[in-house]
Parts: sequence; C-alpha cells; structure tokens
Amino acid sequence: MTHSEARVEWWREGLFGLASGVLYGVNAVVVGHPLDSIKSKLQAQAGFERLSVRAAIRQVWANEGIRGFYRGAIPPLLGSGIYRSIQFGVYEAVYTRLDSDAGRWELPMTGGVQNRVIAGSVAAATTRAVIETPLEYIKVRRQCGKNWHVGRNLYTGFSLTWMRTTGALGIFLILVDSGRRHAPELMAQPVGGFLAAGVASTLGWIAIWPLEVMKSQVQGDANAPAHVKNGKLSLRFRYLIDTYGTKVLLRGIVPGTMRSFLANGSSFVVMSFAQRWLSELGMRER
Repeated sequence: MTHSEARVEWWREGLFGLASGVLYGVNAVVVGHPLDSIKSKLQAQAGFERLSVRAAIRQVWANEGIRGFYRGAIPPLLGSGIYRSIQFGVYEAVYTRLDSDAGRWELPMTGGVQNRVIAGSVAAATTRAVIETPLEYIKVRRQCGKNWHVGRNLYTGFSLTWMRTTGALGIFLILVDSGRRHAPELMAQPVGGFLAAGVASTLGWIAIWPLEVMKSQVQGDANAPAHVKNGKLSLRFRYLIDTYGTKVLLRGIVPGTMRSFLANGSSFVVMSFAQRWLSELGMRER
C-alpha cells in the first residue's frame, strides 16, 4: 500500500490513487527533469559519450542555459501526471480488491510481501508502460536534439520500457509497502516518507539500470552501425560492451539516481498529504 489511511471500497481507493497520482507525477517532472536530461544525454547523445556528469552539466549550461535542462519537459510534464495517476490508481484498486486470504498470502522468504502487492505492481507497471512508452520516446529524442514523428515509431522500445518499469516500480512498491507495515511511525512523518520513498525508488532504478541504458540507446537512436540499429537487442548490447566496456551499462547512473531520490522522495510526500487531505474532507466516510 502507498498510504496509511483507512481503506474503503476498491473502486474508491482507485479514484483516490488517480487523484493523488497526478500531483506525484507533476512534482516528479518539475524536480527531476534537469538531472534526467543529463542522464539521457550521457546515455544516448553524440558528443556526450565520454563526458563526466560535471562536464555534461557545464556543456549544457554553456550552450543552452536553463532551457537545455528542461528540453523535452512538456511531454513528460503532461504525461507523467497521467501515467503516474493511472499507475497509482490501478495499484490501489488491485491492492484493495485483493483484500482476501489469497491476496494477503505472504510469499516465503520475502519478509512478508503479499500476493496483492505483486499483482498490483505488475498491473500498474503494464498500464504505465502502455502510456509512457511514446512519451519517453518523444522526451529522449528531444533531450538528445533529434526529431520525432507521429506513427508506429512512437512505441519504439516498448519491451524495454515495460521490463524496466515493472522491475523499478515493483521494487519501489514492495519496499514502500514493507515500510508501511514495519515502520508506520517513520513513514507517517514527512522526512521519514521522503527518505524511505527516495531510497526505495533509487534501489529500484539501480537494479534495472542496464535496461534504462538500453532503452535510451534504442529510443535515442544512438550512434551505431546500421546492422546494429536494425538488429536484435542482444546485438546492440554486445556492440556497447565491445565499444565502451561494461561500464557503459551504468552510464548516467549518478544523475539518474540523484533524480530518482529527489523526485520520488518529494513526490511521495506530496501524494501522502493529498491522501490525508482526502480523508480529512470526509471522502473515506462510509
């Protein structure tokens, strides 16, 4: 679960998740997009392949100023509110709907992770990936200074987006749910919620970072021979390793994890306040 308020019907919890998720999504882009831009450039833009994070920031500032850090922000600003709203709405609806013996069954050797957390995470990630993929494609293209066109290319990198989102979001939701169950007093405090959500999201991103690198490579149409671009993902993977070494799989992880910690930690606090406000307005009264 992503909040500690008294629960009502599953469909109402889904609607509350939709409403509070909008605030989460908008805040995440406003706080995190500058670092996300640096991450994408390091992963996929020609001329940034071997730059350090500090050098990349200096180059963007010198060439484009503050606008360079927010290039490509409009699609995710609009889309993040939508797909994160639906993401949390779906998760809360599934989590609450599966409030049964089978749904509450705890997976062995997981510290109490319940079936409904896994089911909700997969459902939320799948829904999000369907909406997020075209927005990520446009964002990465804009961040890397490339054009994009409406058409089937909008779903370039869908499989990578789905795998990356399922992994990162699943870890985040599992850890947040564990925090709610084992340390409710900590999670109820703004600072505690910020730190817990920031750490949970960052661990999720670290776990799937090679998939994020590959997604940016594919969606940004990064420099590579034609047979590599048009071949299987395994071919691009081998090309990256052969050209840049295994460290390429962690390319952009510093700005990426910084973005994740700050954006998700602050957004979680905003969403928690929104959920509490809904309760104070009497929206959860039966």
